[in-house]
Amino acid sequence: MDSETEHSILATFGQVAESIGYSQVHGKIIGALLVNKKEMSLQDIAKKTGYSVPMISLSLDLLEVLGVVKKSRKPGDRNVYAKLSGDLLECLKKAFVIKLEKSISDSLSGFEEIKLKAKDAESRKALETLEKEIRRLERYVGLLSKIRLP
Repeated sequence: MDSETEHSILATFGQVAESIGYSQVHGKIIGALLVNKKEMSLQDIAKKTGYSVPMISLSLDLLEVLGVVKKSRKPGDRNVYAKLSGDLLECLKKAFVIKLEKSISDSLSGFEEIKLKAKDAESRKALETLEKEIRRLERYVGLLSKIRLP
């Protein structure tokens, strides 16, 4: 594959990651691993993506927690390697749901503080309506997390 095409693929994956609330580096790592179809060292991923090895290492930690990648070492080799792990679409769904759940939790916590400061009935009523809708969204995200992908 020529480098221009590979760069476009990595940029697209970076944009997708950013669109669901993650860093472009996460998407570019996934793109690099998909394009290369094999495990890669952190140094190789850094070269392909243009990010530093420490940034790749830190980003891989999150991707491993999400179940997108698996890190490993080879006997007699000091390098750390990464490869894709599991179903990519399922991992992306999980990452999306985790981000939504955190956002909902943060919003609900913020409402508690605002409700304490609200003086008039109209403000409290508006806050109750917003909280009700966020709780509704919370239930929807809970259902979304349980949907099995085809």
